[in-house]
Amino acid sequence: MRRLWRWITRLLLAGIICVVLLVSPVIYVETACRGDGVSEPYAAVLPPEVHRAEARTLMTYPEWHIVHAYDDYAKVISAGDPHDFGFLRSIAGFWQSLCALTEASARHGGVDGETRQLVYVIGVSFSAELLLKAAYEETAGRVIAMVRGSPRAPLDDLSARQAADYARFLQQTPWYKWDFQRDAQALQDQATGVLRDRERRFALGLEYGAKAAYARVIAAAVAATGADALRLRMLVDDLMTVTSDDITIVAVRPGGVEIEVPRYRKLTQLLDNLAAEGVDFIEIAGNDDILFTALSDTPTHADAIHSFARQGYDDHRHLILVKVTELADILRTLPGAGLQLEHIHDY
Repeated sequence: MRRLWRWITRLLLAGIICVVLLVSPVIYVETACRGDGVSEPYAAVLPPEVHRAEARTLMTYPEWHIVHAYDDYAKVISAGDPHDFGFLRSIAGFWQSLCALTEASARHGGVDGETRQLVYVIGVSFSAELLLKAAYEETAGRVIAMVRGSPRAPLDDLSARQAADYARFLQQTPWYKWDFQRDAQALQDQATGVLRDRERRFALGLEYGAKAAYARVIAAAVAATGADALRLRMLVDDLMTVTSDDITIVAVRPGGVEIEVPRYRKLTQLLDNLAAEGVDFIEIAGNDDILFTALSDTPTHADAIHSFARQGYDDHRHLILVKVTELADILRTLPGAGLQLEHIHDY
C-alpha cells in the first residue's frame, strides 16, 4: 500500500505540474499583457445589427496561428521528420503573439470575456497537443527514424501529404469537420512491413483516433450552440464593373455600396481582387480598423504589431493593423514594399 500511495502521489504531482505549465501562459497574458489607451470614437455607417466587435480582428489571429502551425509542420515533414519541427517554438509563438495582440486590443474596445476565454481554451489545447506530440516524436519517434536511416518510408510521405491537405482544409473550414478516420484507414491500407511504417501506423493511428473522437464532441457542441456567421457586411466606394458570385449587393447608401461577402480565407482573396480592380473599402462589419498578416524576407516591419520567422520557410510573418479606408491602397502596394499578403483577419 505504501508503494502504491507513492506512485499515486507522484502521478498527482506530475498532473499538478502539467496543469501549472499549461495555465502559466494564460496567467502571464492576463497579468503582463495589459495594454493602455482609449478607443477612438467611430460613427459607423452600417446598421448596428451587422456590427462585430473591432478587437475581434486581433483575436482571430490566435486561431490562425494554429492553422499556420499545421502548415509549418507539413512543410517541415515534407522533406524531414516530425522531430525536426520546433514544437516548443510554435507554442511560444502562439502566446507571444497573443500577448502583443492583447496589448493592442486595449485601443480597440478591449477583448470581451467570452472571446478571451475561447482564445485561452484553444491556446491551452494547442499547447497540450504539441507537448504530447513532442514528447513522443522527440523520443520514440526519433529513435525509430534513426533506425530507419535516410530513405523515407512510404508512410513518411503519406503522413506529409495528409498534413499538407489538412493545413489547406483549415484555411476555410473548421478543423472538426476533417475526416481523421479516413486518414487512419489510409495508414492501414498503405503501410508496408518495415519498422517505420508499423510505427507510423500505430502512433498516427492513435493520434487520428483521439482527434476524431474529440471532433465529434466539438461538432455536437457547435450544433447545440450554433456556428458563427459565415458572411459579413461591408461598405465599399463603388463596385464599378466588378462582379463575383461571392458578393451580394444589399443597399446603395449615401456613404457607399453595402455588400455581403464570405468570411475567412475567401474574404482575403476577395478583398485582394477588389483592391486590384480599383475598389476602395470604407467600413467592414461596422469597424474602421482591420488586421492582416504579410510575409517578407526581412525579420521586422516598421508597422507590425508582432513579427517572427516561420518554420519550414525562409521568411517572416508580420501582423499589421491598418485603417479599413487605407487597406485597398496598402494591398495594391504590398509587392513594391517587399511584402506578400497572407491573410486579412475579419471579426
